[in-house]
Amino acid sequence: MKFHFLLLVFSVWLMGCNSTKTNPLLPHKKPNIIVILIDDAGYLDFGFMGSKDLETPNIDKLAKSGVVLTDAHVTATVCAPSRAGLISGKYQQRFGFEANGTGSKQSGEIGLADDVITIADVFKQNHYKTIALGKWHLGYNEDDHPNNRGFEEFYGFLGGSRSYFPLKKVNSHSMLQQNGKQVKFEGYLTDVLGDRAVNFIQENKEHPFFMYLAFNAVHTPMDAKKEHLAKYEGHPRQKLAAMTWSLDENIGKLMNKLASTDQLNNTLIFFLSDNGGATTNQSINGPLKGFKGNKFEGGHRVPFIVHWPEKLNGNQTYDGLSSSLDIFKTSIAAADINEDENWGLDGVNLIPFLKGEKQTEPHEKLFWRKIGNSAVRIGDDKLIRLKGHGSVHYNLKNDLGESNDLSKVDTILHKKLIYQLEDWEKDIMPPLWEEGDYWKKRNFKIHKNLMEDKYRDVKGMNTLLNN
Repeated sequence: MKFHFLLLVFSVWLMGCNSTKTNPLLPHKKPNIIVILIDDAGYLDFGFMGSKDLETPNIDKLAKSGVVLTDAHVTATVCAPSRAGLISGKYQQRFGFEANGTGSKQSGEIGLADDVITIADVFKQNHYKTIALGKWHLGYNEDDHPNNRGFEEFYGFLGGSRSYFPLKKVNSHSMLQQNGKQVKFEGYLTDVLGDRAVNFIQENKEHPFFMYLAFNAVHTPMDAKKEHLAKYEGHPRQKLAAMTWSLDENIGKLMNKLASTDQLNNTLIFFLSDNGGATTNQSINGPLKGFKGNKFEGGHRVPFIVHWPEKLNGNQTYDGLSSSLDIFKTSIAAADINEDENWGLDGVNLIPFLKGEKQTEPHEKLFWRKIGNSAVRIGDDKLIRLKGHGSVHYNLKNDLGESNDLSKVDTILHKKLIYQLEDWEKDIMPPLWEEGDYWKKRNFKIHKNLMEDKYRDVKGMNTLLNN
């Protein structure tokens, strides 16, 4: 009888040793990190941001149980350079990645510079499983392939856009691939990417992972599932509403899988768009002036959620000046990975700010530049400079819509902003490629007329450009 009792005690003790939840002597599993990057989404196009016509219940739930950053920005107003800044944790201008057009004649097939350390490189070196899903758009050469930039698995496509449905003909840029081998799929690409993300979570439930989940939704082409088009029949933004619903469904699948595998609390999730709402997908940027491709707030201020139930209280907003640059540094801090100063990171660790342990702003200054147009933000003041047309500046605290130019009202501050921008430019390199004369002329015309306040939104811009 005594033997059976001792055997029972030993069995209970052994079961406790196998559980990281109940045995404090065992090391706690490091957090998973997931970056959900969506494409060309409008600032106002989610329920948690105030949308009244687009339904996003799962994303709204993520926002409610996380922290919504209200003054968050990406480093560029177009896809490729924005992604380069996020994945490197530093201003992409430091390595000449200033423009779109990777793989074009203008770029000479250049992508990420060979000496750039990516966030995936760091996590892979620290024994995390790493995966990139969806849109890459950071170069097409072998040395730019995700498998050579820190990702053990790449399940996506290399180009900037493609159909959401299977293509009859594909090339190396548009084909869905898994580590270089073509994947033939049926159905809808947003679902396919979501399914692979869910399966990866299941496969690695006992091992920490870093996931870069770059949905191409809601970038053009405006492809949507028939049943979702039927759901939104008569909707003024029918295709966008249907595409957004599919995106939301798949984020819901992801969250449900994390919950069912008991990983949700210990997973740090970032959710954001790569730039502001585009002119081609009916997106709405709400109170913000401008849109994708220009330096007004509608081009680079984005919806941004940070979700980590184990460390961060949910149902709160944070108003400090923050950036996609911060994802790298926040992630390695969460994983207790020491930073190497040679990485040259420009971001900050957001966690102490979001927990209220630091009361200052994460950033005093932020900078933007793409070829002939640039901007600087210092505190509430922002300057936009257009080569060949001068500069304007606004106080965003009093004028979020950037309608009241203060350049001739406060000339001392205006000169200070110009000086700060020029001083930052001393530390960056000239762009390694540009985008061609068509885009140069188009961007100049758009910026000039926005600066002169001749129009504020896509409808006005289209009228102007077509005349």
